[in-house]
Amino acid sequence: MDLFEHQARELFEEYGILVPQAEVADTAKEARAGAERLGGRVVVKAQVKTGGRGKAGGVKVAADPAAAEITARQILGMDIKGHTVRKVMLAQPVEIDSEFYVSYVLDRAAGRFLAIASAEGGMEIEEVAASRPEAVARVEIDPAAGVDEAKAAEIAAAAGLPEATADVLVKLWQVLIREDALLVEVNPLVRTAQGEILALDGKVTLDGNARFRQARWGADDSAHDDPLESAAASKGLNYVKLDGEVGIIGNGAGLVMSTLDVVAGCGARPANFLDIGGGASAQIMADGLSVILSDPAVKSVFVNVFGGITACDAVADGIVQALESVQLTKPLVVRLDGNNAVRGRAILDERSHPLVQQATTMDSAARRAAELAGHTNAA
Repeated sequence: MDLFEHQARELFEEYGILVPQAEVADTAKEARAGAERLGGRVVVKAQVKTGGRGKAGGVKVAADPAAAEITARQILGMDIKGHTVRKVMLAQPVEIDSEFYVSYVLDRAAGRFLAIASAEGGMEIEEVAASRPEAVARVEIDPAAGVDEAKAAEIAAAAGLPEATADVLVKLWQVLIREDALLVEVNPLVRTAQGEILALDGKVTLDGNARFRQARWGADDSAHDDPLESAAASKGLNYVKLDGEVGIIGNGAGLVMSTLDVVAGCGARPANFLDIGGGASAQIMADGLSVILSDPAVKSVFVNVFGGITACDAVADGIVQALESVQLTKPLVVRLDGNNAVRGRAILDERSHPLVQQATTMDSAARRAAELAGHTNAA
């Protein structure tokens, strides 16, 4: 269950993380009144459960309350990647000195959490990760040990973040474990001209299985979801729609995120995040392929699996059976590695589907998927 930004902001504030003063408005008139209470000049931000709001025109600065009313009227009702804007958040502007990126995400395959951080946050973090992956630090976290001051300092040092961010990293970890979250992300986390560390934007995804403990956030507002995300949620899939042309299926959040980066490094754009976790049954594969193939932007699909508890031959069996129930209309590149990988590859060879290709490494599979999506210069 994803939270809106204003809900994530409220959560951060409860845990002692500094955030700009803000108000939420459902109408343009409410936005004007909110801007007056906040001092006049505000940032008007669309409240939707997706990224890319800034590039879509859903984040604008208003010089005064009258401008805030006009801006809110323009943003309310907008469609941003299939999400209709029904609320806006008004936030006091901040004089920014530096922007950073920090997040914690569950890596199901590894059975632990992953801290991802960079000293170069902001709207272009995806491009930074694709063009200069060394600028994005990934630090594994033992769930039993968690993130204390020493671990937070290690994460900050690995990413080149100021020492002052360590306190925020500890508090974000507390948000993650105490609020049943699978993802906690701040982009950007900023240092102001006055030296304060503030969370300007936040994304929090709660574990749907713990919804009974998180009743205060209300029911998951599917009316705001992308249609494909709604379809995936109805099938119990951990799916996030992205703005690209290569569909991605992987087992484990860390592996899937690495796959997104490798595909981007080949000149293509990932179309989605889909983590099948430890399960790769025929039904799960069929459901995943069905959702991804329903995306008209998808031109190829990349299945990247590292066999562990679920062996690669079981994954291959799942793919073969899924092909009986799903009409494959776009090329599928499969990379199997790990437990029983040789047997898994043989199963797919025996099936010999004309649209299914195999690669033995993640890099070669990503290049092929990018080529099949039309990126002939994939390196």
